[in-house]
Amino acid sequence: MALLITHECINCDVCEPECPNQAIYQGEEIYEIDPACCTECIGHFETPQCVEVCPVECIVVDPARVEDVDLLLKRYHRLIAS
Repeated sequence: MALLITHECINCDVCEPECPNQAIYQGEEIYEIDPACCTECIGHFETPQCVEVCPVECIVVDPARVEDVDLLLKRYHRLIAS
């Protein structure tokens, strides 16, 4: 599953540099996650790094993007090959 940043985001800037896939970017109001680049850190770390550093716990699994580990791992391999 790709992750999603909720509107509780306080724009603290700590999540963006932690993303190994550069999936996090500043949106118009809050940070956002590009689901085409999010692997939940699979292939890089054991846990999503953005979730680990978020001080307000506003990064959650996106219920609209149910993805299994195999799909996330395939995305990881596609991203590192680019």
